Amino acid sequence: MSIKNIKIKNFLSRKKTIIKKKELFKLFKNLIKSDSQILSSMDKSYKDSYNRKIILSLKNIKNINLIGIGGSSLGAKAIYSFLKPKKKFYFIDNFSNLSSKNNNSKNINLIISKSGNTLETISNMNVLTYKNKKSYLMSLANKLKAEVIHHNNFIGGRYSVLSEVGMLPAELMGFQPKKFRRLNQFLKNKKYINLLIQGVSNILTLNKNNKTNSIILNYDDRSNELFSWYQQLVAESLGKKNKGILPVISVMPRDNHSLMQHYLDGTKNNFFTLFFVKEKNSKKINNKSILDPYFHLKNKSLNDISFSQFCATEKVFKKKKLPFRSFIIEKRNEEVLGELFTFFILETILLAMAMKINPYDQPAVELIKIYTKKFLKNN
Repeated sequence: MSIKNIKIKNFLSRKKTIIKKKELFKLFKNLIKSDSQILSSMDKSYKDSYNRKIILSLKNIKNINLIGIGGSSLGAKAIYSFLKPKKKFYFIDNFSNLSSKNNNSKNINLIISKSGNTLETISNMNVLTYKNKKSYLMSLANKLKAEVIHHNNFIGGRYSVLSEVGMLPAELMGFQPKKFRRLNQFLKNKKYINLLIQGVSNILTLNKNNKTNSIILNYDDRSNELFSWYQQLVAESLGKKNKGILPVISVMPRDNHSLMQHYLDGTKNNFFTLFFVKEKNSKKINNKSILDPYFHLKNKSLNDISFSQFCATEKVFKKKKLPFRSFIIEKRNEEVLGELFTFFILETILLAMAMKINPYDQPAVELIKIYTKKFLKNN
């Protein structure tokens, strides 16, 4: 089944589903009818809280530091990696990736935090900008007379990629937010909705049958950051009350030579998502240097070889009756990436609703924040 420029093969389910599709459709309708600001951010009618004069004023800036962590960074990083704009972004999303390049006076700093009190973001910003109860970042921004853009309707974290959090960086990269936001078009597409519901039904059934690891076999290097975003989305949304799905990113074809043995013959608590992007300008094999035993590589591009490995994996998985679905991306653009963001967000929220857990909080992580602060105060 196809969405525009995306071909999806859903799981081949041989087990009786644990929840009727009729019930999932009902949950889906309830979700769409709800007053969800997250869903609002997925549609072209969404009003960003920033003035586009900011974009014009920064048009000639070549280098941008994006300082954030988790959902404040992962979405923009996925866009940057998948679409490769000309403008240079440095993502300061951990304690290990600060360099002299980041301190260039010609750079601008885009600091993203929903609460304004994110410890890692405050620390990185302090070290990088060497300047120095409500939001710490808001207070500092006022002191430095920096431009402040508010999270519209307080959308933040893993669901914020199509709000200001992801779209302001995307626009600074030269992309158009309206091309990412097309929820209403998807809701008019019966095939899209059926595909979504069928996938949720299959995942719920697999999960109930102790398939708790979601292994993403990613054949596109430029999509690794997309699946880092997906990993946070699924793990934080569903990992609660002794329930959930553990998403694991496997880089292909590299992992054919390390993890594939386990995937094929090891423990059987996995289900798989195979992901491939077709590239027109992939480097080609030099025919003159190919010896006869490898004549089958002649006239092939690296993308052709990778796709053959992708198809071979599909065939072997099917033969071994391993549960998998496949995504083949025909074209790389804003619309396709927006479709993927929207699809995975809707899928995750529906899974949480069916599991009867809250998809929007992450209560266990808050304990680490509390104890970290205590250790810093006492040492």
